[in-house]
Amino acid sequence: MVADLKALTGFPPQSVRRLIVKVGSALLVAPEGSVRRAWLESLVGEIAARKAAGQQIVIVSSGAIALGARRLALPKGGRATLEDAQAAAAVGQIALSQVWADLLGAHDIAAAQMLVTLGDLEDRRRYLNASATLDRLIGLGVVPVVNENDSVATEEIRFGDNDRLAARIGQAARADAVVLLSDIDGLYTANPHSNPDATLIPLVERIDTAVLGMADANSASGMGSGGMVSKLQAAQIATGAGAHLAIISGRIDAPLGHWQTSGRGTLFRAASRRGGRKTWLAGRLTVKGKLRVDIGAAEALRRGRSLLPAGITASEGRYARGDVIDILGPDGAVIARGLAQYDSGDAERIIGKRSDEVATLLGGTPRAAIVHRDHMVLL
Repeated sequence: MVADLKALTGFPPQSVRRLIVKVGSALLVAPEGSVRRAWLESLVGEIAARKAAGQQIVIVSSGAIALGARRLALPKGGRATLEDAQAAAAVGQIALSQVWADLLGAHDIAAAQMLVTLGDLEDRRRYLNASATLDRLIGLGVVPVVNENDSVATEEIRFGDNDRLAARIGQAARADAVVLLSDIDGLYTANPHSNPDATLIPLVERIDTAVLGMADANSASGMGSGGMVSKLQAAQIATGAGAHLAIISGRIDAPLGHWQTSGRGTLFRAASRRGGRKTWLAGRLTVKGKLRVDIGAAEALRRGRSLLPAGITASEGRYARGDVIDILGPDGAVIARGLAQYDSGDAERIIGKRSDEVATLLGGTPRAAIVHRDHMVLL
């Protein structure tokens, strides 16, 4: 990890080997639905120069729904109904891919399209497949262009915004950093559109409740699906995986170079890298259930212990053995995530019980822990 903040400004090739660049709909598509080609050419020029300098880049690009809605003349930017959004995405994705292929091709760079769903990165085996594909493409000198497969995604099984997708792709690609090109130039102490006293925060060392409280859920453009809440969630995912994340303005030409010279933006510093399995666990966006624990159990987990039935006060949701569940402290905050050793029915029978009582209740030889420390990650 690079310790010097100045060295990270702009995520230059010499400091960051593998970089994820996320481009939002409002930056790529004009309000009337056309591609902002001149701006995009300036960004692709930067990407080409960075690649020539040795940096490996993956692009996460929104814009399919916005482009498709224009071609199909759909109301509300293609988001009036789920069916409209899916149809717009199917049409717009072809146009979006062609734009990226043409502009990268002008620099003799091959582009690759990868469309993923939430399930592709939440399921461990499919996540590993996506990771292997990204690694092979990058090794071949290709620039992958990734988007959510909105033509098949539904409200229940989708990322919902490409900020979090970019962070998860950063995990899968084992990236060193993620940069979110946004319609706002970073995290402010309050919403700068409604509070003139709001100030930009240049560096966040740790994402705590005070930082999360600064978020506003609204997208400034009205075209994208994410706001500052989704960007902070993305920062939690990326930094937890050992990658830095930056939020910078994309409303100027050559935004990466502008950030490198001006330093204006918000940098979230990476935490220490975890093992691959625990990184995947920490970055998941869906869980099957929750366990609430008492203060003694919470302290034991922070010391690296497994979660025993005696320290659990409540169980929520329906889950099976091997499902991912969250562990909540006494105040309701998520403190850990792991794989359940029991299904929810048995868990509900043994919560708060000592080990000898568990054996009597369930019969046979019970597992010692409800969530073992080897299959758990602290958040």
